[in-house]
Amino acid sequence: KMIINKFFTIHSRLLLLPLHRSYLNNDILFAVDPPEEIKIIDPDHLGRLEITWTLPASLRKLKDCPQLYKVEYFNAYSQRWDVSSTFATTYSAQFDLMKEIRVRVYTLLSGRCTNNTWIKSGNFTELVQKPPSLGQSAAKIKDFGCVFHNMERMICKWSKNPTSPANSQLYMYYWHRELQKAQECPMYVFTNGDRSGCNFTGKALPDFTDVNFCVNGSSPEGPLRPTYKSLQIQNYVKPDAANKPFLLPGVARIKLLWRKPDGKVPGHCLEWEVQHTNDGPQNESEPISTMRTSLTLPAVGKKNCFRVRSKVHKYCAAGSFWSEWSHQTCTIFEQNTTSKQTTHSSKTCPIIITPPCTYTTFFSMSFQVTPNFDPFLRVSST
Repeated sequence: KMIINKFFTIHSRLLLLPLHRSYLNNDILFAVDPPEEIKIIDPDHLGRLEITWTLPASLRKLKDCPQLYKVEYFNAYSQRWDVSSTFATTYSAQFDLMKEIRVRVYTLLSGRCTNNTWIKSGNFTELVQKPPSLGQSAAKIKDFGCVFHNMERMICKWSKNPTSPANSQLYMYYWHRELQKAQECPMYVFTNGDRSGCNFTGKALPDFTDVNFCVNGSSPEGPLRPTYKSLQIQNYVKPDAANKPFLLPGVARIKLLWRKPDGKVPGHCLEWEVQHTNDGPQNESEPISTMRTSLTLPAVGKKNCFRVRSKVHKYCAAGSFWSEWSHQTCTIFEQNTTSKQTTHSSKTCPIIITPPCTYTTFFSMSFQVTPNFDPFLRVSST
């Protein structure tokens, strides 16, 4: 009977493990409590906050029992909970200061106290911080966005709210890990006399790290409600338009070649779209995607025109903007009714034509490409 009772007692304690996240060791039940004294410190980094907490009092005298902390916080930018783990009692995360801040921290215990098994506290310590009620919410800016032009010129723009008080003034500040404190926009962009953007040309911003922005303002009626944004600049690249495509006409087929735009965007990071128009029954085809800077297509009808554009593909960045289309290049197939010889008249002109277009005639029976031929260095006759 004593053996049965002892077994029942131990078995009952073990059944409590999933409920109380505690561990039985040498007949002593260790409860894993959540952290204490959770706080948020704002170092004025435009939303990059420091979260701190302390070890629960019940675990401070334990030896050889490492503690790990699980941090959960609501990401207002992605609208989801982010989760991370740390051995420290501090954690840094990005928040939108104009939204509610919610943080939860758990304790995890291991070592000899738990037979080297990680046991998580059944409860968490939570901190909820409401946003400040400063500023006129109806007067905050709209449509904030940034574009990293050709990885050389970073420009951020916004729209002034039409309900903003008269004589209001807008300010933009930015911060990243290489700065000790936030700095003001180096060169404002103006629209109708009002600040509507910031030009970072000549001011290097780091890639693959968060850059934080804040646009706030003042007016005779009081401060305007701030807008916060955090982004990584490599995900906002817009390449320059490609150099004008060059055509190598052949018999019923056309080879299209082009070069990547000059600048810092790596060629291996670009994907391309080719648009083909002709005077056939279907005068415009679906854009053709390619990772190369050349493409061979069948000629359709007498006149075929091409243009290309590019963006940074997903293997180099999480996002990108399409470049503008290149100038359009056309070729015209003509039939010589006397000699029955087909010639190709290559017509190259921009989308908006102001000067007369230049025609270059190629004879398909005699046109040859040498191994070292560079079409972009060729001087065409007119």
